Amino acid sequence: MSAVIAVIGGTGLCDWVGAEALESLTPQTPYGAPSAALRRLRFGGAEFLFLARHGDEHGVPPHRVNYRANLWALRESGARSVLAVNAVGGIGERYGAGAIVLPDQIIDYTYGRDHTFFDGGDSGVEHIDFTEPYSASLRSALADSARACQLLLVEEGVYGATQGPRLETAAEVRRMARDGCDVIGMTGMPEAALARELGLEYASLCLVVNPAAGLAPGVITMDDIQAVIDSGMEQVKQLLADCVVKLAVAGRKPDA
Repeated sequence: MSAVIAVIGGTGLCDWVGAEALESLTPQTPYGAPSAALRRLRFGGAEFLFLARHGDEHGVPPHRVNYRANLWALRESGARSVLAVNAVGGIGERYGAGAIVLPDQIIDYTYGRDHTFFDGGDSGVEHIDFTEPYSASLRSALADSARACQLLLVEEGVYGATQGPRLETAAEVRRMARDGCDVIGMTGMPEAALARELGLEYASLCLVVNPAAGLAPGVITMDDIQAVIDSGMEQVKQLLADCVVKLAVAGRKPDA
């Protein structure tokens, strides 16, 4: 049976411990190779696809991720719904380090990325409706799983997608706060828009790994970020596992 659920793992989620590996897929795409081989896994009786966004060795920086190849490969391998994990910085009291966030909106500050499948010419031009960038049904499923796992979840937020790989300046964070951003990450776009272009249901689950620049004393260190990832990603995996199993076992295909 083809898997219809896919998980894209970001920083801190490059593997799925405890899952049975069924096969490794290396689909060809018109856009080159995906970040890593797609792994078909079984967990709790449910099958799903897993893709490491930054590669198996976490060697692909955010601005170099082949987002088009990743989403295309997932769809061609049977995925119809995508649960994407993002490590982010937080703005505001509700979005402190360790918070798990289910964003409902996004602002794109990236540039120079291949952000559409419709480049004109043979591919034509298409203008997708992106009013609500995330699948309402997938977001609801993730929220239900958080409650089932007794995990605190911030069920709304605006994701500000920045270029990376550097972190932001304090002035940039102040600007983004004025724009209405609640969390800041480097991989939310064009991934969400490309999923919409392909007709894939898509939702993001974010782990806040540090206060955004200028919102905490001292510099942001990778050691501090890693400490939050080591503890917080275990909760994220627990939530995702519950959601994947329920969606797959029920045969649910969420609608936007």
